[in-house]
Amino acid sequence: MEVVVTGRQIEVSERFREHVSDKLSRLEKHDQRIMRVQVEVSVERNPRQTDRSTRVQLTAFSKGPVIRAEASAGDKMGALDLALDKMQSQMRRAADRRRVHRGRRTPESVAAALAGVPALDASTEAVDEAVQERQVGPITVTGDGPLVVREKTHPATPMALDQALYEMELVGHDFFLFVDKESERPSVVYRRKGYDYGVISLDVED
Repeated sequence: MEVVVTGRQIEVSERFREHVSDKLSRLEKHDQRIMRVQVEVSVERNPRQTDRSTRVQLTAFSKGPVIRAEASAGDKMGALDLALDKMQSQMRRAADRRRVHRGRRTPESVAAALAGVPALDASTEAVDEAVQERQVGPITVTGDGPLVVREKTHPATPMALDQALYEMELVGHDFFLFVDKESERPSVVYRRKGYDYGVISLDVED
């Protein structure tokens, strides 16, 4: 496994590079397909953030999905340990999810997931037409929000549910947007309590 260490606004010593390589070697027991791990160390020059001024981002490249984890601490050693713990946790959860999906449990249906959500009452008071509207870029915002602060577009390759769940765990998010390989529908898998998760799919009308 190749380890590449780079620094932004900070000098990275050879001793630290060796320490990083030794620490990251433990990742191979979770995923033997890892070919390269890119480690980026950066420093925030803000005196108010001395307790988390150093950030370490880990990006693992393998024959499977790309895995990322990052953490901040007062020094690069502490930030490295925190980021490594996050990446190992993501790998363990992903492996557990794959085992769960292979037969121990079945995903909860959308109907079951939404069963406890109360229906909208037709008599609900209408929104005041006098509510002020404002333009935020190309979006018209009513009242205080919502405000879109970031927009991303990603290429999508249709995949099975278990693969989407696996990738959700690897990136450490609570949800994952994907195109279902079987139904060809835009879908979202999301984490619920414990090891429960739900799936929401869109039935696109003509």
